[in-house]
Amino acid sequence: MEQPGRAAAPEPPENKGDTTATGGGARRHRWLKPVIIFLLIAIPAGYLYISAMQSRGGGESKKEQAAATGLEEGWPTRLQRRLYEVSVPPYAENVAHFEVNAWKASSLYLQFTTTRERFDKWLHDYAGPDAELKDGEVTIDEDEASRVGWTFGDGHRWAGTVHEQDRPKPSLEITANLDNPDFPQVYVISTTTP
Repeated sequence: MEQPGRAAAPEPPENKGDTTATGGGARRHRWLKPVIIFLLIAIPAGYLYISAMQSRGGGESKKEQAAATGLEEGWPTRLQRRLYEVSVPPYAENVAHFEVNAWKASSLYLQFTTTRERFDKWLHDYAGPDAELKDGEVTIDEDEASRVGWTFGDGHRWAGTVHEQDRPKPSLEITANLDNPDFPQVYVISTTTP
């Protein structure tokens, strides 16, 4: 019987379904620790594997992407002109360029159309005062030319020269289409090797 003025003592909670008191909870969550450890190992390992596969194929895909891009209209950047020690004559037309970077060598492909007078000055400035074009000479080989879609076939008046320099200075392969000698179409590959 309850005495007046005294609160009833709280009844202890029922343990229905609560197995933590008896150690059942530890058994139920025993799988959680191995799953967490597996995820901590598997996720970084998977990421490293994917990164390795991407970088392994990255060089080839970059080459393919660059080759597909082809020539870019306009002048090369100032940095490219300084690095490859080549530029474009003032008021030149049909100017386009393309850069290829590799471990062993980097090249700048350049094309433009200009007047014969400006081309002669350009040739003197960039290939040296002794540079002379040799009639019938195509100095850019087919593999290099195909990279940017250049073709140097028969039926045209070609002339070319090569300007070799000691490393790390770039070497220039220059080929000109002189079908219209007053307005030569000029093709240049400047290659630098570290």
